[in-house]
Amino acid sequence: MVFNNSHCIIFLLVTIIIYPSICYGQEANSLYSRATYYGSPDCYGTPSGACGFGEYGRKIYDGKVSGVSRLYRNGTGCGACYQVRCKVPGHCTDEGTKIVVTDHGEGDHTDFILSVRAYSDMATSGMANYLLAYGVVDVEYRRVPCTYYGYNLMIKVHEHSRFCNYLAIVPIYQSGAFDIEAVEVWQADCKEWKGMRKAYGAVWDMPNPPKGSLTFRVQVSVNGEATKWVQLADVLPDQWKAGIAYDTYLMLD
Repeated sequence: MVFNNSHCIIFLLVTIIIYPSICYGQEANSLYSRATYYGSPDCYGTPSGACGFGEYGRKIYDGKVSGVSRLYRNGTGCGACYQVRCKVPGHCTDEGTKIVVTDHGEGDHTDFILSVRAYSDMATSGMANYLLAYGVVDVEYRRVPCTYYGYNLMIKVHEHSRFCNYLAIVPIYQSGAFDIEAVEVWQADCKEWKGMRKAYGAVWDMPNPPKGSLTFRVQVSVNGEATKWVQLADVLPDQWKAGIAYDTYLMLD
């Protein structure tokens, strides 16, 4: 067969038009990847996830949680929500499952290592065991806002905190599709904001925190852009306790 210039131009145009469909799913901002799952005695998540959520990270969203690799983003991706839909014909629902990132993990070229509850939730009725038998499946995913009906953003004092010499906090029930990029605490005697250290995952800490009730501000962003500071006034009482979650009476939306 002889190709002339017009044939080459047509071929290039077809290639340019078709190529994006390889990367993106049917809905806007959807991407293709792969997902697997990890076992646990009760099919929930793990309380020892890399995000530092503890027991909250085991049962939030009824245990439909996931470890991620690229999406972890050095802990900034902790608490993000995704809709994940498997692509096995006849085995998968159109809705898929909605998960919360609670851990870091890498599998066989996968972006998601789901809890058994989350992985099974992608299957049509009666197909969960068949889907589990695959071990790894192709998926389509997109980030979606987190919703926690009846809950505001809360600041949990991490169990490793020691009043009043060391404070570590974990934001939980983080609604919307925001990332927390930085955390600062107000030091009243100096009239200035003091930055907290990103310890790991979703955990922020500082030695020798200010005395009295504590006001925080968090820098939030959407897709790494449009950052803004949100103030959380008098969240921790002057006698804060490790392991307790304190209500901010604020929803990030």
